[in-house]
Amino acid sequence: MSTPSAGIAFLALLVAALVLVHVPLGDYMYRVYNSPRDWRVERAIYRIIGADPKSQQTWDAYARSILAFSVVSVLFLFFLQLLQGKLPLHLHDPATTMTPSLAWNTAVSFVSNTSWQSYAGESTQGHLVQMAGIAVQSFLSGAVGMAVAVTLVRGFARTKTNQLGSFWVDLVRGTIRVLLPISFIGAIVLIAGGVIQNFHLNDQVVTTLAGAKQTITGGPVASQEAIKLIGSDGGGFYNPNSAHPFENPTAWTNWIEIFLVLVISFSLPRTFGRMVGSKKQGYAITAVMAVLAIISVSLMMLFELGHHGTVPTAVGAATEGVEQRFGVADSSVFADASTLTSSGAVDSMHDSYTSLGGLIAMFNMQLGEVAPGGVGSGLYGMLILAVVTVFVAGLMVGRTPEYLGKKITPREMKFAASYFLTTEVLVLLGTGIAMAFPGPRASMANTGPHGLSEVLYAFTSAANTNGSAFAGLSANTTWYNTALGLAMLIGRYVPMMLVLALAGSLVRQGRTPESPGTLPTDRPQFVGLVAVVTVILCALTFLPALALGPLAEGIH
Repeated sequence: MSTPSAGIAFLALLVAALVLVHVPLGDYMYRVYNSPRDWRVERAIYRIIGADPKSQQTWDAYARSILAFSVVSVLFLFFLQLLQGKLPLHLHDPATTMTPSLAWNTAVSFVSNTSWQSYAGESTQGHLVQMAGIAVQSFLSGAVGMAVAVTLVRGFARTKTNQLGSFWVDLVRGTIRVLLPISFIGAIVLIAGGVIQNFHLNDQVVTTLAGAKQTITGGPVASQEAIKLIGSDGGGFYNPNSAHPFENPTAWTNWIEIFLVLVISFSLPRTFGRMVGSKKQGYAITAVMAVLAIISVSLMMLFELGHHGTVPTAVGAATEGVEQRFGVADSSVFADASTLTSSGAVDSMHDSYTSLGGLIAMFNMQLGEVAPGGVGSGLYGMLILAVVTVFVAGLMVGRTPEYLGKKITPREMKFAASYFLTTEVLVLLGTGIAMAFPGPRASMANTGPHGLSEVLYAFTSAANTNGSAFAGLSANTTWYNTALGLAMLIGRYVPMMLVLALAGSLVRQGRTPESPGTLPTDRPQFVGLVAVVTVILCALTFLPALALGPLAEGIH
């Protein structure tokens, strides 16, 4: 088990690696989305789907393209799961029969980049579904998030037009030029570390140390593991996710997996800075993300390593639900990275964390997952917070606020405020309905504050497209499959549409020159102000619910 000092070294090395790749990867993504040339394979894809790579779209046309593409993706994955028993590479197991509600929930989950799993992957999904369904959507949903982020940045960068680029070009380039090559390299590294990659079904029988026979399911794990992390998807090939030794064998592969979760999201602000013509603006957004992340991971490690309660105190650590291969410190870093982003991958069981450690994981998601957030979604969420911050600052000094030369009028603020209200309403309304009726309450393994925390965590995870869970909630019921599916669907696409509408409003404006009253948005004061606004915005909304759940449990 890692010691606290080893955990700090583990974290320091991670930060150094992210700093090292920030500039080259951010610059590379800038070139990807601004290149005038298409690759040959991309031109072939455009011909197949009937897209003109030279055409530009307005924000509403861009939005319609995303929605149409997502509807087709949900239907494809839904029917692929229901028909998998008639397709090659299925598990020959009656347990693979999917109910319509579970198939719906899973299809929405992976298309929306959530990866909420109310099933055990190795016993429910055949290899064809894992590869052609789950892994493909991990690529595509990640690319959609990046496309929306780039579109919002174009709204700031361009002036007096209504053209925001082509969704089809952004989707294809994000997949082919960014996610695929990084995933290929990541999969090779994971295979070298011991992650399996084969086509074995449930026909591998081994003898355990106790002499019993156990059936082990193999599969193309490394290829799916890489994109689940890089694309902020997080869905596990196996039920224990990255706690399973076939997905995450050693302490150093654990480090690699956390790095892959964070690398694109922490590099995208550099892309943003290049696109708006000010690297300092990119550094400011990166700094806000870093400040929030450092505070969060410090608190998580403090609560898990400091522990409290009779049993953790007796054994010297909060080790329940933690893999001994990784230890408490490294697992805390993984949990924090997973919930600060929209990844949702886990290498330990969040339901077994201390009450305050579980609160931090929950609060990370309730912040909007912006430090650094999911691929694309973290950047556009942070830019929305920057818009809110300059509006508040403008009210304080009595002038029309501006950000990157664009005026933030009540129209833009309506889009920004609605962005945050959408997920907040979903979380609180969903939790309230679940606690009000005996049917949903029957799925809770615990009563009292921890039972409330399980339900609150589930709707927080679904509405913020995270996918991790407090394992004490049995969510594979018709009610939860339907309710959480709706939360994922609305929580993903309504905010996206609001971001695109904001981009459409901004791109029509001209450039407002700076004046003595313009708030500097590339200085430490602005970084601190955005961080404070982010925390206050979340605390005002969720503190009452948290007080009834993890805070009440911690005090008790």
